[in-house]
Amino acid sequence: MITIRRWTAAALVLLSLGAALITPGTAAAAADPGAATAPAAPTVVTPVSITNADLAALAGDDFDAKAQAIDHLAADGSPQAAALLKALADDSAVAVGERIAIPDGDRYVDPITGATVKADDAGSLTLNNVLRAKVATAAAAGALLSPDRDARARAIDTMLQNPSPAFKSLVDKARAKETDPALKPRLDQLWAQTALHDADPAKRREAIDLIAAAGDPQMRDLLLPIVAKQADGTYAESDASVRGAADIALTKLASAQRRSEFFGTVFAGLSLGSVLLLAALGLAITYGLIGVINMAHGEFLMVGAYATYVVQTLFQRFLPGAFDWYLVAAVPAAFLVAAALGLVLERTVIKHLYGRPLETLLTTFGISLLLIQAVRTLFGAQNVEVVNPSWMSGGIAVLPNLMLPYNRIVILAFALVVVALTWSVLNLTRLGLFIRAVTQNRSMAACVGVKTGRVDSYAFAFGAGIAGLGGCALSQIGNVGPDLGQSYIIDSFMAVVLGGVGQLAGTIVGAFGLGIANKLLEPVWGAVLAKIAVLILIVLFIQKRPQGMFALKGRSAEA
Repeated sequence: MITIRRWTAAALVLLSLGAALITPGTAAAAADPGAATAPAAPTVVTPVSITNADLAALAGDDFDAKAQAIDHLAADGSPQAAALLKALADDSAVAVGERIAIPDGDRYVDPITGATVKADDAGSLTLNNVLRAKVATAAAAGALLSPDRDARARAIDTMLQNPSPAFKSLVDKARAKETDPALKPRLDQLWAQTALHDADPAKRREAIDLIAAAGDPQMRDLLLPIVAKQADGTYAESDASVRGAADIALTKLASAQRRSEFFGTVFAGLSLGSVLLLAALGLAITYGLIGVINMAHGEFLMVGAYATYVVQTLFQRFLPGAFDWYLVAAVPAAFLVAAALGLVLERTVIKHLYGRPLETLLTTFGISLLLIQAVRTLFGAQNVEVVNPSWMSGGIAVLPNLMLPYNRIVILAFALVVVALTWSVLNLTRLGLFIRAVTQNRSMAACVGVKTGRVDSYAFAFGAGIAGLGGCALSQIGNVGPDLGQSYIIDSFMAVVLGGVGQLAGTIVGAFGLGIANKLLEPVWGAVLAKIAVLILIVLFIQKRPQGMFALKGRSAEA
């Protein structure tokens, strides 16, 4: 029995050795798995609906055919189509005869099969701006299903700029999966714009309702074709319920547009009024105090603007890292430079002309010309640019069709702050007490020991400094030039006279009233006729109420 077992074991060993001799490669592979490479598994290619024949149009000259090919790629949704769209967006796709090739490392491959393509005689693809926008939208469409929230947000923003029904199926999937409360409404709007031509009337009505709920007047152009008649008198939209929903939506959007235009006009009027207020505030002090018709007051605006430009230049050269804070330094600089100039002019020229309004008007007009020429000599006749800090760039969207620029909002708030500081100076300081006393009754103030000449100088310098602050604000909404002040001097005088000479409250109401009135009339009559109409209204008002809206109280005023 033992002998049989030994012979059996020996036979098994011999059989194993024979198998190893017959199939050495197999034995080697068994002994060392790394010694031989197993046959590669066949490459699995994702099924696609596009063919090279579909892509041949991209290499041709027919832009309509190219647009259809891009739409076909967008609707395909395969990784191959996404890779080709990315290559088209990056301008890296090339034409090899009638075939399209995309880069893959240091070679070009067929976008569908992945096979290497010889691109020795490759040519570039020609896409116009419309096709580039379509490609960008199609390339972004794939990111709608991305797990990255920011990637989805960017994709929605891109697709909203050029929505296309070709992406409807993809947008449907994204809309069903989206859970972010901020992205959901925007994705609904994207879906609505792609579903306006859906075969299901219920989907079309839902799309119209979503567009109406958004309240964006720019969407009216999408709905107008639905209610428009064709040449044969029939409607392009056959479903009456869809047309009715479109009519209701158009009415809502028209109302939203009127509301947006009204609020935009009011804000533009407040913005203009804030600039006029800064220009007129100092004029109200000097004109109300010493009765000087200062035609050079606009040049104090110009001086403040150029002081801001100089501070900006110094920050750009010496403190580039703190450039966003140059405006903080420019505000006191503009005030001090304009105030110093005002003090010099009052002490050297204007104090000798008190009580002679005509000579004061002519003299200050000549001074304004001298200041303009001096600035042209120092800075040149061309306008100079003052850049907004980064925190004043951009705007805030308060309505779908209304964007409020940050620089205008800041200037409006700045004007109110300046008004508050001016009120504080006039009502809470000793200088303000003297200014009010001299304004109401100069002789009586002099009798009780007020040095009226010094008060005149300080008040004139203070008014000039406020005008300098106005120039600093003006530099943030336009270019700075030698003629900057000439555009605001007449309107500033009208604001002062309308509100009441020497009255702070009257100047505020007059400035904002003029700004809003101008902006309300401009869309109806135009800018020039609007100014003429406002001037006529002011003349008629002054005829009935010469003291303005807020009469000055005091013995000299009553006299």
